[in-house]
Amino acid sequence: MRVWLAKRQIRYVTRHRDEVPAEFQGRISLRSHQRAADYTTEKTRFGMAEIIFDAIVLAAMTLGGVLQAYSDWCFELIGHPLWSQIAFLGLVTLTIGILNLPFAIYKIFVIQQKYGFNRMTPGLFASDVAKSTFIACLLGLPLVALILWLMNLAASSWWFWAWLVWAGFNLLVMYLFPTWIAPLFNRFTPLQDEELKQRIESLAKRCGFSIEGLFVMDGSRRSAHGNAYFTGFGRSRRIVFFDTLLSKLNHDEIEAVLAHELGHFKHRHIARRLVTSLLAALLMFGIMGWLSGQAWFFTSLGVQPPQETGNNALTLTLFFMVMPVFTFWLTPVMNALSRKDEFEADRFAMNNSNAQFLINALVKLYDDNAATLTPDPLHSAFYDTHPPAHQRIQHLAAQA
Repeated sequence: MRVWLAKRQIRYVTRHRDEVPAEFQGRISLRSHQRAADYTTEKTRFGMAEIIFDAIVLAAMTLGGVLQAYSDWCFELIGHPLWSQIAFLGLVTLTIGILNLPFAIYKIFVIQQKYGFNRMTPGLFASDVAKSTFIACLLGLPLVALILWLMNLAASSWWFWAWLVWAGFNLLVMYLFPTWIAPLFNRFTPLQDEELKQRIESLAKRCGFSIEGLFVMDGSRRSAHGNAYFTGFGRSRRIVFFDTLLSKLNHDEIEAVLAHELGHFKHRHIARRLVTSLLAALLMFGIMGWLSGQAWFFTSLGVQPPQETGNNALTLTLFFMVMPVFTFWLTPVMNALSRKDEFEADRFAMNNSNAQFLINALVKLYDDNAATLTPDPLHSAFYDTHPPAHQRIQHLAAQA
């Protein structure tokens, strides 16, 4: 299904490559439109290769016996039940990470480089990988150890307590990210543009939004893509701009973009998505708790049940490896809700800023980021979290 959708996307984008949509004529040149089409088709073709490769890896790890071999080897070498399971999870994670590393390198240093987006150096890439690995070990090892301990201690109800731990962990990471984790990768400096700062603070006040500070992030160290985001809880919330975004948009356009983002907070989209994700995780842990007692789940995927081996980590590994296969069909539903939220945030931005400024900003961002203006409708319905460019512009223009 995913490969079929990718082929549709390539055919559709290629078919509309030589004509700029009416909504963008005079705003985006044919050359830019063709560049975006080529960029989209190249990314999509590469994504097809990733899909096929991931399917081969999944089959090899499960039916091919790799997971069982890893389990036997770790228990034989280490012996201690808990440390053997942690070593097993680490070995599986390391294997998948190494296998996916060439794809990440190709994306950045070939595709992104070809279209002028990459500013990452090999040294910075290696540094990011090392830091990410360190943080994953620092935060992940205690989490995994606690969940495995609960699986052994809490019998049939382990999944509920594990979910509580998982939920608390995610909230902790959200709290730590802006002040402890993000600064390890990027430099954050207070916004120096006083005029823009006053406009943003005035907008936030009109919208009833309290902020701790306005910061600029050196996103240009890694990519030419521009962005802005909100982070933090309660009164510790802050607004972060990529320096690349500030260089592309004027003050009116930046204010309109931020008004859109404030719309997500005002309509409680962020809070709703957080609650939804936690409830979905509760459901997933419940299913995993049931499957952990079903021998057929393990034997059908090429491993011995943990009741025989004592390796509860197999339950976590198998579930999170095969879960995307089954949850894929929920993707269009969740993304349809996301697109609805985007339209709602656009309406909020129009009421608190200026629709034409938001249109101007979006057109610039579509152009600079080489976003296709003509996605395949079915592919877009499945994967796009934001409305297609022409729909969004038409909606804003009609309201304006």
